[in-house]
Amino acid sequence: MTTAQALTPREAFEVLLAGNKRFVAGSPEHPNQDAARRAETAPAQYPFAVMFGCSDSRLAAEIVFDRGLGDLFVVRTAGHVTGSEVLGSIEYAVSVLGSPLVVVLGHDACGAVAATRAAVEEGTTAGGYVRDVIERVTPSVLATRAAGRTEDADFISEHIRHTVDLLLDRSKVLSEAVAGGRVAVVGLSYRLADGTAHLVTARGLESETASAS
Repeated sequence: MTTAQALTPREAFEVLLAGNKRFVAGSPEHPNQDAARRAETAPAQYPFAVMFGCSDSRLAAEIVFDRGLGDLFVVRTAGHVTGSEVLGSIEYAVSVLGSPLVVVLGHDACGAVAATRAAVEEGTTAGGYVRDVIERVTPSVLATRAAGRTEDADFISEHIRHTVDLLLDRSKVLSEAVAGGRVAVVGLSYRLADGTAHLVTARGLESETASAS
């Protein structure tokens, strides 16, 4: 049984990447999706990873990483923008459930990033709370433009890095867990067409890094 207690941050990361490789290859195992697992996880949950990703309907974490019930603690917002509810949810998974890995999962062709680029470059505006999403993505777009980068992948990667930094800057619980070696925080970029997840940034893993393919 893959649980938070059984895995180090590095091991949890490798389990996650292995599942993505199976998904890409078209040979998913669909682990932990049977009646026995349902009964096993009914009393309590011990997810080995927190998945903070974009709400995009094409980005279902349990599918693209080939996992099942009780494996992932999933938090999703448009453009993976961060607020107090997100931070509280992640802190709960880390401090109460014992998850050793936190993943920020972005993806190409992100509508929130595209809308923010349009707002910055063309002066367009959005109504309602969509404007709040755009405002929270704006620092990432501005930083990418300031660096002279223009490709879609550049904006996506910068926003992933920004989100990882923001989580660690705003959450003392998370930053202390990373400093203590109990938790790693990584940023992955998912490619919609081929299903691969690629490492963008990592905090708390050993110096050697793994790349998903």
